[in-house]
Amino acid sequence: MLGPVILAASRSDRMRRLVSAAPVTKPVVDRFIPGETVDQIVPIIRELTDQGLELTMDVVGEDITTPAQAEAARDAYLELIDRLKPLDLGTRAEMSVKLSMFGQALDGGHELALKNVRPVVEAAAEIGTTVTLDAEDHTTLDSMFAIHEELRKGFPQTGCVIQAYLFRTEADARRLADSGSRVRLVKGAYKEPAEVAYQQRHEIDKAYVRILRTLMEGEGYPMIGSHDPRLISIGQELARTAGRKLDEYEFQMLYGIRGDEHLRLAAEGHRMRVYTAYGTDWYGYFMRRLAEKPANLRFFARSMVSKG
Repeated sequence: MLGPVILAASRSDRMRRLVSAAPVTKPVVDRFIPGETVDQIVPIIRELTDQGLELTMDVVGEDITTPAQAEAARDAYLELIDRLKPLDLGTRAEMSVKLSMFGQALDGGHELALKNVRPVVEAAAEIGTTVTLDAEDHTTLDSMFAIHEELRKGFPQTGCVIQAYLFRTEADARRLADSGSRVRLVKGAYKEPAEVAYQQRHEIDKAYVRILRTLMEGEGYPMIGSHDPRLISIGQELARTAGRKLDEYEFQMLYGIRGDEHLRLAAEGHRMRVYTAYGTDWYGYFMRRLAEKPANLRFFARSMVSKG
């Protein structure tokens, strides 16, 4: 399987330099990451929301090694929120954050990440929107869920992400569904050991359906993070069976992948949210997109061949 190989490459400085220096890389990256600055991303926000789509915005970044870098990540989100305010989009444009960017992996990282993410959540609430905490590798999740629980005391709309390939996730889903939380369910995009995660695609898919059923039958707000047509259809059926209205759940897909499907679901009346990343430190995000789906890798390889 190529996925683990690509994920390993995402942590390689040598591969980072090689991929970043390739002439073809930037136009391919632009497919998934439409800008590096707030000025570049605001027109994209306007374009997508004018098409009836919603967004969750991610300021990409990797390898935070100092508290100053974590504070800079916080400030980048605060700048984004400041630019969103005059657009008056409310929850049509929310934020997704990785707590590693806020210092979670540093000494005292749990408290540091909570300290840095709280002002972002507060500022988002002030403009009528919210924040979702992204899931990272399994070693970070207890901290992420604890921060999520703490933030929800003052901002109950704060969301979180769970990953279907982890054995623990079915129990996490039951707890979150009972608490009425906003939960994005994804398959998972990190290389996890067999001791904690399913390794076969069919096992992950079956777990995804079981977990999604739990979320749909619960008290929370499910967010279906998938590009898989079969899982999208199953999600619609589970929502109908659970008696959910169209505004009581949503679909989420990545910018640059299945754009026609984004518009189709929105036209049918579904809430369709596009995960839209921007920033200069795009390498790790880009490599995970390649690892998640073979078609993404084929797209990149064809571009390398045709333009290299």
